[in-house]
Amino acid sequence: MTRFPFAGGKFAVAACLALAFAGSAAAQGLVKSKHGGWETRCETPAGASVEQCALVQSVIDEDRPNITLVVIALKTADKKSRLLRVIAPLGVLIPTGLSLKVDEADLGRMNFVRCLSNGCVAEVFLDDKLLSKLEGGAKVTFVLFETPEEGVGVPTALAGFKEGFEALP
Repeated sequence: MTRFPFAGGKFAVAACLALAFAGSAAAQGLVKSKHGGWETRCETPAGASVEQCALVQSVIDEDRPNITLVVIALKTADKKSRLLRVIAPLGVLIPTGLSLKVDEADLGRMNFVRCLSNGCVAEVFLDDKLLSKLEGGAKVTFVLFETPEEGVGVPTALAGFKEGFEALP
């Protein structure tokens, strides 16, 4: 299984934005537009001089309402990279990361990079191949683990993702 590289340190502004959007089940920031189940949310992170926008969807697992994911896709402030971040609830098994599937295609794992009071953050660079899969897919499923034996798949609709991501500034 492929392990995705994580996007670290130099993306502090993007990290602040993504974490600001990960409040409770409801994301923060001003909603600028909606695309299917996705919302374009914008705000100016502390210390930044320009507004940053991200495509956001909050997903509650139908079978386990205590499992809520906040999925965030964004272009970094310097416009040189694209990131996919998922904020998972506290209590997830950190070493296994999140498995990522688009439709039925297994695309590897996202590493957890930090946990905060509101959840644990997994992230991956959104390269052309992954972006293409997300834009062309019907659903993405994030599989998180609460124990080594127990994976929980949380499906997320991709309707509107392509239009929303293309519209990000």
